[in-house]
Amino acid sequence: MSNHHAVVKTQAELAELFAQDLTSGVGRSVKHDSAAKHVSGEAQYIDDRLEFPNQLHLYARMSDRAHAKILSIDTAPCYAFDGVRIVITHEDVPGLKDIGPLMPGDPLLAIDTVQFVGQVVLAVAARDLETARKAAMAAVIEYEDLEPVLDVVEAFRNKHFVLDSHTHQRGDSAGALATAKNRLQGTLHIGGQEHFYLETQISSVMPTEDGGMIVYCSTQNPTEIQKLVAEVLDVSMNKIVVDMRRMGGGFGGKETQAASPACLCAVVARLTGQPTKMRLPRVEDMLMTGKRHPFYIEYDVGFDDSGRLQGINLELAGNCGCSPDLSNSIVDRAMFHADNAYYLGDATVNGHRCKTNTASNTAYRGFGGPQGMVAIEEVMDAIARHLGQDPLAVRKANYYGKTERNVTHYYQTVEHNMLEEMTAELEASSQYAERREAIRLYNAHSPILKKGLALTPVKFGISFTASFLNQAGALIHIYTDGSIHLNHGGTEMGQGLNTKVAQVVAEVFQVEIDRVQITATNTDKVPNTSPTAASSGADLNGKAAQNAAETIKQRLVEFAARKYDVSEADVAFHNGHVRVRDHILTFEALIQQAYFAQVSLSSTGFYKTPKIFYDRSQARGRPFYYYAFGAACCEVIVDTLTGEYKMLRTDILHDVGASLNPAIDIGQVEGGFIQGMGWLTMEELVWNNKGKLMTNGPASYKIPAVADMPLELRVKLVENRKNPEDTVFHSKAVGEPPFMLGIASWCAIKDAVASLGDYRHQPKIDAPATPERVLWGCEQMRKLQAAVPVETETEMASL
Repeated sequence: MSNHHAVVKTQAELAELFAQDLTSGVGRSVKHDSAAKHVSGEAQYIDDRLEFPNQLHLYARMSDRAHAKILSIDTAPCYAFDGVRIVITHEDVPGLKDIGPLMPGDPLLAIDTVQFVGQVVLAVAARDLETARKAAMAAVIEYEDLEPVLDVVEAFRNKHFVLDSHTHQRGDSAGALATAKNRLQGTLHIGGQEHFYLETQISSVMPTEDGGMIVYCSTQNPTEIQKLVAEVLDVSMNKIVVDMRRMGGGFGGKETQAASPACLCAVVARLTGQPTKMRLPRVEDMLMTGKRHPFYIEYDVGFDDSGRLQGINLELAGNCGCSPDLSNSIVDRAMFHADNAYYLGDATVNGHRCKTNTASNTAYRGFGGPQGMVAIEEVMDAIARHLGQDPLAVRKANYYGKTERNVTHYYQTVEHNMLEEMTAELEASSQYAERREAIRLYNAHSPILKKGLALTPVKFGISFTASFLNQAGALIHIYTDGSIHLNHGGTEMGQGLNTKVAQVVAEVFQVEIDRVQITATNTDKVPNTSPTAASSGADLNGKAAQNAAETIKQRLVEFAARKYDVSEADVAFHNGHVRVRDHILTFEALIQQAYFAQVSLSSTGFYKTPKIFYDRSQARGRPFYYYAFGAACCEVIVDTLTGEYKMLRTDILHDVGASLNPAIDIGQVEGGFIQGMGWLTMEELVWNNKGKLMTNGPASYKIPAVADMPLELRVKLVENRKNPEDTVFHSKAVGEPPFMLGIASWCAIKDAVASLGDYRHQPKIDAPATPERVLWGCEQMRKLQAAVPVETETEMASL
């Protein structure tokens, strides 16, 4: 406990320091805690860990059939390769053979049948990855082909579902549609999206004594990995420790999909007693893992002459792939967000979970919400074209009100609605009206190049729709030198969660963030964690850490009040110092005094989200604690002879409540918009007629690059609007909501194409709006425009 190196300051000097403000607390733009490591290459990921001398490397042999019976598996040829240690099939799994997250359907290794191209049939462990790969490919597998279902529309029509359908209903939509002055029907295909995290799926497992395992896994869900590894090994969860320092990207793709490599490694490690590692090469990763759910949409909408909705029927058919995975909640969230920012009137929204023989689709940033929102934005554009109105006018006419027309189709009241003010602010700052007129003029004089403009809103509900997941834990220790150790249940995947949670703890103790050391997420420090998903990382874990910090702080306040014989109100923490009435001491000095007085300097913290509930049997409730809002205005230019386009300018106004870290939040908004834009423009998943994913690498699957950025990108956070709910320092979630800002880019492209038909027709451009689809949309407009004079002449001749 020696502090003989400390420099003694006078009370006047301490008072001056006490009066200064923190430079790195909540609300400050503190850089990401690993930023320097990321750019220098020093950040350690699982593949960077030192390898054990006798470590095995695992390679999986995948099915090359979309649907087939397995007649026989001959693994003998695998052992002809020097360095092969073991080959495993489902028969070698000691415990549970199915790793479905919520219900069965995802066998660790195929049993009797294969359900998609890429399903793992066997795995080979060898001294190096290349030997394992060659040996795995030498195995002889005989199949008997079965008929696959590869089309989501076919599955929808035939009710080929992984789970039952669900309905949200308010009022009499059939009656409203029948009496509506205007009525439109349409369909829309919305594509999926590959996660394309830079670090592919990877796990490294070390067997321990008593049948246990230490699992180093790139996962958003350490507790789920702990549970599944325990189940496949048939041991209790307390034998398994999962350690997760950082991921090289996740985006939802490591919520459930990380389980397969972890469990395969664990089985091999159990059978051989050797440490085992599995890192998926990019092509194998893309073939084996699920994507964002593609959706097929059917809509039937009735509206008045102002464009205001009177009734709507929506059929949302999600392509779930071959098993349930998380599809129940994902399609539910698509249904919850089928209104986006709009009061639907009398509405019926049906969500269907379609089964196809493709990899089981899974969580992805927005978790189904974006697909529901794209559907209603298509409807808004279609109404505007039908009425000859500006699409923004139709959108504003349908916005939720503040005191009326403010209840969703699942009966949650939309509170603290900021969309009207935010839209007005963005309209003004982006000069929407002036640019709209300028673009009309430009398009009238430009026969080939056409510009488009769109301003679209975002209203996104925050909370896990599976209510029990809305909980989190944290652990804080303060050491006698005043340094702070922090651990929480969230996982860092580059989004800056650890930095934000450290800022929360620093703010509570009123110390600089460099005092706070966050350690790897670890299941033996904070148990029973929820996945870092649903934009809830900072909301849940920040609150849990705040709870732990305040518990220790209260102990310190009580101790100081007793020691110095003052009231608790006389004790104040500020800028690394503590004032006890008229006496000021450093934070570390108080910590040492508390230690000698036997005050506990360690605490767990816990938080559960209040107010939320959802009765699925009644399809009503309050599934979301609050809503995050945003709006984006995009301008694009399209070459109507080729379908190619360029994003010219994007203006974004986004609501993050009282920002915990503006720099990180702006980074999330920028990244979310670009990823959403990529999903709706260039990221096309293509399967052949045998069910094989053909876009299975960066050569054929295109994600946005620097050249795809808008030439101007202007991002602003809403100022001086704290979250009215009691969130961590009244901030709002920022992980998922900005993703839906990308919808504006898709709408702007369609706006440019619609100019070919004088804005009177809605182009049929499914998502993603690749140049090919845009060109087809241009051709559709030209044909419709060419038909107009003929119709007019025919009408005149009949008079």
